[in-house]
Amino acid sequence: MQGTIDGFSYGLVTPLVAYFMACLGGALGLRCTTRSMLVSHSWRPGWLALGSAAIGSGIWTMHFVAMMGFTVRGTPIHYDKAMTFASLAVAIVMVGVGIFIVGYKGARGTALFTGGTITGLGIASMHYLGMASMSLDGKLEYNTVTVGISVAIAMGAATAALWAAGQVRGFLWSVGASLVMGLAVSGMHYTGMAALSVHLHGTAEPASGESPAALLAPMLIGPLAFLLLAGVVVMFDPLMVMGKPAVAPVEQKPGIPAHTHVRHSAHRLRFRPRRTVEHRGSRTPQNR
Repeated sequence: MQGTIDGFSYGLVTPLVAYFMACLGGALGLRCTTRSMLVSHSWRPGWLALGSAAIGSGIWTMHFVAMMGFTVRGTPIHYDKAMTFASLAVAIVMVGVGIFIVGYKGARGTALFTGGTITGLGIASMHYLGMASMSLDGKLEYNTVTVGISVAIAMGAATAALWAAGQVRGFLWSVGASLVMGLAVSGMHYTGMAALSVHLHGTAEPASGESPAALLAPMLIGPLAFLLLAGVVVMFDPLMVMGKPAVAPVEQKPGIPAHTHVRHSAHRLRFRPRRTVEHRGSRTPQNR
């Protein structure tokens, strides 16, 4: 028997809150990645690790906030806690690998493609591992083409976000990139949910179990607290707001070496002809 799926049992509340969480995690993670490019190598791993945890926690929280509005008529839904938290670990680790590649190799070329691909696969792996943690009286089935589209969306979103983080163009630039990343992550989630169908076994009578909100809400407290702490760290770091180094290197200051060189050359050219004229004028043998 085919189960009736409702992904919006709370209306627009869960999609909007989920989108906000994806944007928050993306904004903090991208700012930390940007900050890592402005510090010495000794501080870089710490900022990249903080950025990885922020993005991973943000997309994980987004997923399970959205899943609070997911129901299947005729069967209660339960979640395996070990697998649920395993999906959080997978998200942080795989996003971290991608961010560290971009943080040390730069947001361009092969490094950007590799980092974006791994980060996108981490987002998709988190989503489908989180879906596998569901337990219900039925079987989950997926449309392969739609799943492929959702993975492509995740990879494209991650690559674009990491490229934006590498541009170091200020706070507003990163905010815009985080809004796009949040939209893409949410789009990936609901595209993956559109690929889902549930075939009910009908072996157990429908029971009134705990709602997904009651099951998931306690699990979200830790990641939410971490995102708030990461936000405090970002807020009190002045370079996170500026998004650029405080002092430009001396060799990049415009005009000074070239100006001095040109003036010196002109000075030498101006006095060379006068020496020649004076030398010729001193030859007066008829006065002897």
